[in-house]
Amino acid sequence: MKLSLLSSTSLATIASIVASAAFPPSRASANPPAQIQLSNETTYTRWANAVRRGDAYSMPSTKSRRLGRLRFLTEDGFPEVYLVLASVQAPAGRTWIRVRLPQRPNNLTAWVARSALGEFHVVHKQLVVNRRTLRLTLYDHGRRVFTAPVGVGKPGTPTPAGSFWIREKFHVVGNPIYGPRAMGTADYSTLSDWPGGGIVGLHGTSEPGLIPGRPSHGCIRLRNGDVVRLYPLTPVGTPLLVK
Repeated sequence: MKLSLLSSTSLATIASIVASAAFPPSRASANPPAQIQLSNETTYTRWANAVRRGDAYSMPSTKSRRLGRLRFLTEDGFPEVYLVLASVQAPAGRTWIRVRLPQRPNNLTAWVARSALGEFHVVHKQLVVNRRTLRLTLYDHGRRVFTAPVGVGKPGTPTPAGSFWIREKFHVVGNPIYGPRAMGTADYSTLSDWPGGGIVGLHGTSEPGLIPGRPSHGCIRLRNGDVVRLYPLTPVGTPLLVK
């Protein structure tokens, strides 16, 4: 049959078939794999330590933008803690985990390979610090179990708001400024040149008369009796909401 005898409709059909064979649909256009939620950061939260210094990416793919790298220790030398938010199974078979990264800027999340994290632990607590009412509240399975007044950052050095967590806990020895107990958070203050990287701590005080108030460089202060009571109730990995 001569080409001149083909209808315009037939020509369009042939062109479509040829194009489909030469350029199959891109895999990138397929629906992304479904995420499985691992934490709601209120009544249940999973966390893990790093077992290797894996890279953290903006998407569950090594071809996406690199946002950071897992580390073994906090700035104070305690095992680093990563909140585990969700998981996804990549088409190639690798399992990716979405985590909160303890670094600047605050509230950064990223994807890391499951093999870079150790055993998952779970907590059922949540800390909430309200900067307006100057009050801290601890919840257990969604039920309020502790509350106390706090001191937060001054207007020039505010306590940054966001979703954070408790990364480390220790008894304070020889420094009454921080009271008898302290907990390091994943909240980083506006003072990046502060010793230790400007981590917002939750600790006691040598000036209880300033609580409640806004006396600090960003840290969250409690009266010493309150921080002693709160300390055993708050495990590592407890999410902290500063609002």
